[in-house]
Amino acid sequence: MSSYTAPTFATRVVWDESMLAYNFGALHPMNPARLDLTARLARAVGLFDLPQVSLERPEVAGDVDLLTVHDAAYIQAVKDAGADPDQADISLGLGTEDTPAFEGMHDASARLVGGSLAAADAVLSGAVLHAVNFGGGLHHAGRSRASGFCIYNDAAAAVQRLLDSGTGRVLYIDVDAHHGDGSQEIFWDDPRVMTISLHETGMSLFPGTGFSNEIGGPGAEGTAVNVALPTHTGDSGLLRAFHAVVPQLAAVFEPEVIVSQHGCDSHRDDPLTNLQISVDAQREAAVAICDLASRHCGGRWIATGGGGYNLTSVVPRSWSALIAVAAGATVNLSTPVPESWREHVLARYGRKTPLLMGDGGDIWWRSWEVGFDPNDALDRSVMATRKAVFPLHGLDPWFD
Repeated sequence: MSSYTAPTFATRVVWDESMLAYNFGALHPMNPARLDLTARLARAVGLFDLPQVSLERPEVAGDVDLLTVHDAAYIQAVKDAGADPDQADISLGLGTEDTPAFEGMHDASARLVGGSLAAADAVLSGAVLHAVNFGGGLHHAGRSRASGFCIYNDAAAAVQRLLDSGTGRVLYIDVDAHHGDGSQEIFWDDPRVMTISLHETGMSLFPGTGFSNEIGGPGAEGTAVNVALPTHTGDSGLLRAFHAVVPQLAAVFEPEVIVSQHGCDSHRDDPLTNLQISVDAQREAAVAICDLASRHCGGRWIATGGGGYNLTSVVPRSWSALIAVAAGATVNLSTPVPESWREHVLARYGRKTPLLMGDGGDIWWRSWEVGFDPNDALDRSVMATRKAVFPLHGLDPWFD
């Protein structure tokens, strides 16, 4: 009697404590403790010790790399703000309440870009199939402006590195609770990049964009795709929307590499958003993206972190699950959270954490094939996206 062994994947994980320098201060939601706790949990459950997993310390990205997705004047403004935070240019989104200036901010931000570039290079070289930079995913940063806790757009830089190295088409998938507006803006006119963002509607959440009629610029129509999820959407709604849009477009776009952003601020316990997603559904989205990479890209997949502001109970579990999916590891949602890690969080932060890696969420979802319900707000949003984009790719919004 034969037994089935799940495949494992050579996976590069970008991590070093130097990434903790991206720090807006103790009272800011984007606390670097979330990265430290993720690395500690991933190590505690054995992910960093797996033979298929290798770690890489990111270097600070140079100006040549940053200039592929950011304007020179903006990069100089970031450097100036890091040298004298009191002189930050607010008109460029620097020194605001959301994105405060801090000493050394250029190097700290550019190091996160260096992490996603290292991930891209590892995949491009063939050294690994999968790469994860959970410290990246700063998707609000535009070509010439900081926004929403994001200074430089590392995921966009990774996509551009792929293109500049000869990759013909890149699919960027963003499941953060917030619209990936910066990534969309940077590639708005580039038909080689399809950006798909599934996020809480801009009617109730920053940045107030990401509606179905945002489809890309001239010559790139249909390569910007947005699903504005109704406020309070839960697991089944997210997964129904994902599977009603993403696999169909991936099949016709035929990407050569997938880059994904896994902000876990969609969690029901996140303090800044309204979606009601569990760690279980966030992991399921990662599994689906991994499968798409296997189906269309020969497995080539680069995953980043993103938002996520429940520092102790949500972010470390969600991103450890992401690493596990990327590596093909047996760490699953019923795996106990190591007691040593829970004791560290209690001692350091005074917070009790869940006993298991998952939330026990119900990840059943209703396939689009069973029909469209015009009385359901989620279905109306999904259909708006399908109607706006599917015909541009020869797809039928009702039946494909």
